[in-house]
Amino acid sequence: MERGNVSVGKTALAHGKSWSDRIFDALVFIIVLLVVVITIYPFLNVLAISLNDSIDSVRGGITIFPRHFTWDNYIKIFTFSGLITGFKISALRTIAGTLLGLFSASMLAFTISREDFQGRKFVSTFLALTMYVSGGLIPTYILMKDLGLMNTFAVYILPGIVSAFNVFVIRSFIDGIPYALQESAKLDGANDFTIYWRVILPLAKPALATISLFLAVGQWNAWFDTYLYNGSSESLTTLQYELMKVLQSTTAGSGGDYRTNLVTSTVNQVSPESIKMAITIIVTVPILLVYPFLQKYFVKGMTLGAVKS
Repeated sequence: MERGNVSVGKTALAHGKSWSDRIFDALVFIIVLLVVVITIYPFLNVLAISLNDSIDSVRGGITIFPRHFTWDNYIKIFTFSGLITGFKISALRTIAGTLLGLFSASMLAFTISREDFQGRKFVSTFLALTMYVSGGLIPTYILMKDLGLMNTFAVYILPGIVSAFNVFVIRSFIDGIPYALQESAKLDGANDFTIYWRVILPLAKPALATISLFLAVGQWNAWFDTYLYNGSSESLTTLQYELMKVLQSTTAGSGGDYRTNLVTSTVNQVSPESIKMAITIIVTVPILLVYPFLQKYFVKGMTLGAVKS
């Protein structure tokens, strides 16, 4: 009889979970659910406020659904013509800056990862110093002026075309690729550029996707360089710089130039809080649309790049 009970108990355990396992799974589910809610709720709240009537938003109490749905906040922002030009320049600098930055960082990383490159230690040390030593804002401004980059599109791309951090992340990934693959390619008659283009880049997709996301987000969100170098050029303005001016106009009165007064008269019918939320959504959505396509490579690249030296 006891043997029968033992066999029944073993069968039950084999086909089902014990109470301790079920409690553990429930706790894990609750914790993960709380993390998801904490992560998503702020974004949904911002979206709800941006889609809610501006006057009604002042009352507060909006959670994840707008109380009085309206597109007026976005319409008021996009009636300013400077945003169209800013969007084009921001998109162009994001694409160009990401591609050129990724190409230069990956090529330099491949070079200093080569065991037969005698200057790898010197170049690596020189790059590492640039991460801790900077010339400062004023010397950088003078340098851009002396190089003739003021009021040019190149000032968005050239100063940050090589990043030491990006180079080291990609190099750490390349170091994990067996060097025998490069030697085998050499025996087949491949030169260094062919090895880089046909062997290294396809195998380093996770690291490249990670760096490309870093570069794209940095280029898309940049506005201070526009303020410093291209603030007087309407044709080279960026989306974030124009949105910054729109945001300032909601909290400051008129009294500036024509463009500032135009922005103020356009958005003075909505509250600053609604404008802030709408601007947040405008600058966030493009990156959110890109991220799903890079997610699997991004996670893998971050993991492998973190454990390699």
